[in-house]
Amino acid sequence: MKIAVLKETAAGERRVAATPETVKKFIGLGATMAVESGAGAGASIAEDAYAAAGATVGSRAEVLADADIILGVAGPDPASLSGIKSGAWLAAGLNPFGDRARVDAYAALGIEALAMEFMPRITRAQSMDILSSQSNLSGYKAVLDAAAEYGRAFPMMMTAAGTVSAAKVFVMGVGVAGLQAIATARRLGAQVSATDVRSATKEQILSLGAKPIFVENVAGIEGEGSGGYATEMSDEYKAAQADLVSSHIARQDIVITTALIPGRPAPRLISDAQIATMRPGSVIVDLAVEAGGNVEGAVAGEVVERHGVKIVGHRNVPSRLAADTSALFSRNLFNFLSAFWDKDAGRPVLDAEIGDAVRLTQDGKVVNPRLLDA
Repeated sequence: MKIAVLKETAAGERRVAATPETVKKFIGLGATMAVESGAGAGASIAEDAYAAAGATVGSRAEVLADADIILGVAGPDPASLSGIKSGAWLAAGLNPFGDRARVDAYAALGIEALAMEFMPRITRAQSMDILSSQSNLSGYKAVLDAAAEYGRAFPMMMTAAGTVSAAKVFVMGVGVAGLQAIATARRLGAQVSATDVRSATKEQILSLGAKPIFVENVAGIEGEGSGGYATEMSDEYKAAQADLVSSHIARQDIVITTALIPGRPAPRLISDAQIATMRPGSVIVDLAVEAGGNVEGAVAGEVVERHGVKIVGHRNVPSRLAADTSALFSRNLFNFLSAFWDKDAGRPVLDAEIGDAVRLTQDGKVVNPRLLDA
């Protein structure tokens, strides 16, 4: 069983899908590991470290030759996989809804593409969930990015020259990224509030010492989605939320938006008119900018200014903490494959619950129900 680890080629992608730690663990299962030269450079991992862990390091062609499983952070260009043997697995973040043509190309190559972002949110798959592991650090980094752009201090400071007021931080969307953003802003001494369409998050917000901002007594809320994800809100809820946010956002110094709906454009949470109510020097960080953005006027890959407010739209935020996010991502992949490792077969054998959820292609066809329904 040969497992190949590819160097990422997407613009700005610094992460890697295996670290020396997980290389050792895969070898312990009986696998042979091959790492493409330069794969770990963006995450500050030297090639000598992979070699010391027991992997061979070589060119892409050498690494892919006779590979049974390919590991990646993002889906590799199908053209770069020429010569890959039919039936090989590709386990990575494959953006199935956003890049369907690439999925079709994987099917044409005869490989079995496994989309790690389709991992079901069930208890036994928590350690395999790349969305959670990467979002956690994204929420942390969002607060640091906001602090870097904000021209004032976060904590309240009592000095001989007078008092510096604490920054007011408002987090919109209380998933994994939002919860980490709340915790990080609180650690920095900010006065934090948060909102979400899912009423179950209110207790989570309170547990972190933040103030929940919720629409009350509105019928038809559809925020409680399956698998822990949010779904589309009712029109009545959207109107009530817009009124609530408008009155609250005008008093905030920093706003961090994290709202995403799988397979759909990111919901618009903040309008240009609402931005105009914020005081000059305020900062908004839009973590959903690559999915269309939660904030009107946000630009992917740029920090723009509207009405004196900075709107931060960094691309691929997890890659901005490449060493740590690579460590977590690679453990997600190891936990996934090792959980199904069959000692007799010398390879992983997926079950129906998780295997059918993440499998996009098989035997030259697209087989995932979510893609076929879309």
